[in-house]
Amino acid sequence: MISKSQGMPNTPYLDASVQWRIKAGTLDLHESGYRSTTESILACGLATEVVGLISAGKEADVYLARYRGAPLAVKVYRLYRTSHRGGGPIKADALGWRTAHEFEMTRQAWKGGARVPAPARRVENMFSMRYLGGDDGPAPRLHDLRLEDPEAFLSEVLAGVRALVHAGVVPGDLSAFNILVHEGEPWFIDLSEAVRVDRTGTSPWMRLSEAETLLRRGMDALQGYFRRYGIRMDPDSFVPDALGSFDRFGVLR
Repeated sequence: MISKSQGMPNTPYLDASVQWRIKAGTLDLHESGYRSTTESILACGLATEVVGLISAGKEADVYLARYRGAPLAVKVYRLYRTSHRGGGPIKADALGWRTAHEFEMTRQAWKGGARVPAPARRVENMFSMRYLGGDDGPAPRLHDLRLEDPEAFLSEVLAGVRALVHAGVVPGDLSAFNILVHEGEPWFIDLSEAVRVDRTGTSPWMRLSEAETLLRRGMDALQGYFRRYGIRMDPDSFVPDALGSFDRFGVLR
């Protein structure tokens, strides 16, 4: 049961009778289980078969599925569980927005030639994309690997980050946890907090300052990973150089 102290997702959007039932403790809210989630994936046409769960995160789960025999991954955001950043339950409408946002960021990056899993379709809090892996399982995270040639791989990672930025997408959570190593190359995942640096919906100063903050934070996280190999990076020169083509007004100088 949801208690009064826990709050309720979407409370402002509920009519008075539903709000009363929540406050009285007579309305039971629970997250969809494995069976109901897989049934939803199949019912909305994202896949014709669900093989199983690939990974379980704090805000979303990823399933291995097939569409007419072709493997794909389906990411499903949870509706009511608390974010890993703390606070109350995440609103269902916010999760729908985040799903749409990540789908569009991934699509923009893919269209721009960045190495991200090609997105396929989105329905509410779920979307399908290319499966990165093989018969022996999904591609491993960079964080879980020991590289044989870390300097060469770092060059590939930096080239991949530049490709993302060139496509207009700056990841909001860049780290070794969100880079998969597939067929010897880095692939970037989890763009739920990414921002578009090529749009002028806000002032150039605000847009570029936010992008700079996110990219610098991501480069610091990558530097923490590559430090285990004794490799030092230079975020101070990489970040403004990567964003330079969008800095027409000298915001970062």
